[in-house]
Amino acid sequence: MTILQLKYVIAIANSSSMREAASKLFVSQPALSATIRELEEEVRIKIFDRNNKGISLTEQGSEFLSYAKQAVSQYELIEERYIEKDGEKRHFSVSMQHYVFAVHAFVNTIKKCDAGKYIYSVHETRTDEVLTNVRDLKSEIGVLAYSKSNENIMKKLFREYQLEFSPLMVRETFAYVWKEHPLAHKTEISLKELKEYPCVSFDQSSDNDFYLSEEALGNYEFDKLIKSNDRATSAEIMAELNGYAIGTGIMTDSITLRDEFRLIKLEEEDPLTIGYIIRKNHKVSEFGQMYIEELNKYKE
Repeated sequence: MTILQLKYVIAIANSSSMREAASKLFVSQPALSATIRELEEEVRIKIFDRNNKGISLTEQGSEFLSYAKQAVSQYELIEERYIEKDGEKRHFSVSMQHYVFAVHAFVNTIKKCDAGKYIYSVHETRTDEVLTNVRDLKSEIGVLAYSKSNENIMKKLFREYQLEFSPLMVRETFAYVWKEHPLAHKTEISLKELKEYPCVSFDQSSDNDFYLSEEALGNYEFDKLIKSNDRATSAEIMAELNGYAIGTGIMTDSITLRDEFRLIKLEEEDPLTIGYIIRKNHKVSEFGQMYIEELNKYKE
């Protein structure tokens, strides 16, 4: 088994056909098919089902894919740090749910850090990826939250993934609305009053959205729900459709938020505990310590 074979599996899983995958990988389709057959024979499982409609992962293939992604991710970290020409550059990566304050802390850390060369990464992504990125050390630090509705399952995942969670703040529940929303003048509101408007939520792309939700009231049954995985897209939808989002009420001096949105306290309560995670027994880098110092400036 080779890293190249694992990369081929990932590419095929992200394609609709073997031909498409071969085109992406710049190899011939017969050569790609032969490589995958050799891998399947070696690991003694069938990774892909092949038929006239294309290819799909088998049940065993889905499990194999998750391990392949971890292995390739770890290999790329080693390659980036020790093999590539820029090995002398400083490296740091953080993964986070969609929190502007965490981005500001990242930016402020870079401003404070006197590094001539560096490669810094910030991944604003889904809850499951924040967890796995820190577990696999793709990111050194993760920023996320849990509410009362998903606290138990999140703490269970922290234990299973060998992660340490450090709380920063507990925030009440607010509705974000566009400044010209018909209800933007209100100081407190209920979900019943917002019923005719669409709720815009960050898409977790998981069968278990309700317990991996980064927003409060993740198990609430909304009549109108629009899922997005991009903050700018969500803002556009909210402005054009009079939608609303549920958030923490943290309003930093963000280009995307300044003067454009209004905060309304929600009558329904589901406080969020926001904090950061690191791998247990992991020695945090100098940059990581500086980033944690910036995060702690928001600590309540």
